[in-house]
Amino acid sequence: MAGFRSLARQVRDPYSDLALRRYSLRKCLERFAPYGHRATWDHLCARAGFGPEDRSPEPARLVAALDELEAARAVWLTYEEGFARRRRKEKHDGLRRPGSVDDWHRCTWGGHGVAWCDDPGVHPSAPLADVLRKLITALERDPGGACPVCAEPDLEWRYGLAHEPSSGPVCTNCGIVVPAPVLTPEAVRQSRRRRSRTLVSA
Repeated sequence: MAGFRSLARQVRDPYSDLALRRYSLRKCLERFAPYGHRATWDHLCARAGFGPEDRSPEPARLVAALDELEAARAVWLTYEEGFARRRRKEKHDGLRRPGSVDDWHRCTWGGHGVAWCDDPGVHPSAPLADVLRKLITALERDPGGACPVCAEPDLEWRYGLAHEPSSGPVCTNCGIVVPAPVLTPEAVRQSRRRRSRTLVSA
């Protein structure tokens, strides 16, 4: 099975069939899709200027989408390297029990669903790399009371998410499932209350 870099080379190959180049870009999302496969594809198409169902987009637009995906992947791989170094040191120092960030990290293996968007049509509009940098910064500082990506405080607890964990606080502005470790307990409680009020009013 082809890896991310091999697929990226196929996307950039000017001698390859255009349909294969588009297919290879879609396959890249099986290796790295921060918002989930469908939401990341929707995001890349919108940013690069071609439709999600466009079977013959301009090659330059495919490459632009790949460039954005690769930039985000580089940010995530750097974070994962630092994460692995930290865990090795903690284990060496006798700290075997993982923390809440580690629990969250296990659900995002390989970068899939790092900033999961359960609704494929609702996701941040900023470049993927910028979104991941904000998320990583939030993971490395004290918890806060708002979405780490768009800074909006309106979070709503939702169940039945198509990702692990299957429930969590969702930003009503940019659509990401906000990682619990970046939120204060009060922010999590407020998101649960907001969900309760929504159910009552419905």
